[in-house]
Amino acid sequence: MQSDSNERPLIGPDHQLPASTAGKPKRSGTVRIIVWVLLLLIFAAAFYWVLHRHDDTPKPATGRHAAAGTATINTVTARKGDIGVYLDSIGTVTPVYTSSITSQVNGIILSVHYKEGQLLRKGDPLIDIDPRPYEATLLEARGTLEKDEAVLAQAQMDLERYTAAWAKNAIPKQTLDDQEKIVLQDQGTVKNDQGTVAYDRVQLEYCHIVSPITGRVGLRLVDPGNVVQSSGGTTLAVITQIQPITIIFTVPEDSLGQVETPLHKGSKLSVDAYDRAALKQIATGTLLTLDNQIDTTTGTVKGRATFVNKDSSLYPNEFVNTRLLVNTLQDATLIPTSAIQHNGQVAFVYVIQNNVAHLQNIKAGVTDGDTTQVTGIDPGDVLADSSFDKLQDGAKVSISNKPIPVSTTSGSTAP
Repeated sequence: MQSDSNERPLIGPDHQLPASTAGKPKRSGTVRIIVWVLLLLIFAAAFYWVLHRHDDTPKPATGRHAAAGTATINTVTARKGDIGVYLDSIGTVTPVYTSSITSQVNGIILSVHYKEGQLLRKGDPLIDIDPRPYEATLLEARGTLEKDEAVLAQAQMDLERYTAAWAKNAIPKQTLDDQEKIVLQDQGTVKNDQGTVAYDRVQLEYCHIVSPITGRVGLRLVDPGNVVQSSGGTTLAVITQIQPITIIFTVPEDSLGQVETPLHKGSKLSVDAYDRAALKQIATGTLLTLDNQIDTTTGTVKGRATFVNKDSSLYPNEFVNTRLLVNTLQDATLIPTSAIQHNGQVAFVYVIQNNVAHLQNIKAGVTDGDTTQVTGIDPGDVLADSSFDKLQDGAKVSISNKPIPVSTTSGSTAP
């Protein structure tokens, strides 16, 4: 009987796998999954603890959640008064007159009479240029004039003789007519000589330069011995008028109506000048005029205000801040700006009645410095002016006359 060679040979007992080895791969995979799950849970717990470890720290209560108790505050009282409506701008101090002195003649400077920074009056001497060449020229012109005047006098005398002779028919009419024309020619010569003398006199006066305006002279630009030319354009001195003085500033075209209307009625609009930081008032003047056209690049029109400047506090080309008063609100309700709180676009205050704070919405209007015109409250109302972080509608308060620390007076929002 032939054996079946396709049958799978039987594995004997010596070739069977141990029972403990057969289930090992499955159990090790399960353990690995459990370890990874535990690690992920540990990391998640640690991450949650880091994020929320400050949740148990007590926080100061504000607004609606303010802690119960009495807040100590400072107060202010609303009052009735007048407040101005201003247009703020920047300006430049500009002298009414600025004279740059140059020489009209050629010559050597003999003397400089002014001192640097000196206040001069109109007509005070400034510089002397050597006048001798011009004195000689003037003398020559006067001599020529005198000569031609004598010639004219002789011609006129001859004319009188010829007139008398012609009346007696002693001379022909042509001789008389010729003499009349000779007199006219001599008269023209004399007028020409008079013009030359006047011109030379002016040239001589140019040798003695005086101040054309009243003002302050700048630093010395030339010294004695310097040679100046009439065509050189060298500046000998600069004089600026400082009393009065003006400030040029800009007015927005949207506010032009507020300014032009009172100007056309003849009203004098007040202009205050402040320093660069807009903290210190320097001087007060009046609006003189507006420019005749709007600057299309900036949408503004230039205005000029004049200031007496008696104390010379305004300096030429100084940068200043200007405030143009265009209107005054009469009998308005005024409160310190620090008492106003905001919640978005809504403004409100805390009105204190019987030591209780009541939130009251208001409408803020014109502000002038630390004062604001408001509607929604009445003059005489007592308002909170500090400790806003501890206030809410209906909170009890204690009024103190002592300043409250800054840390407790920060602004709040509406609860």
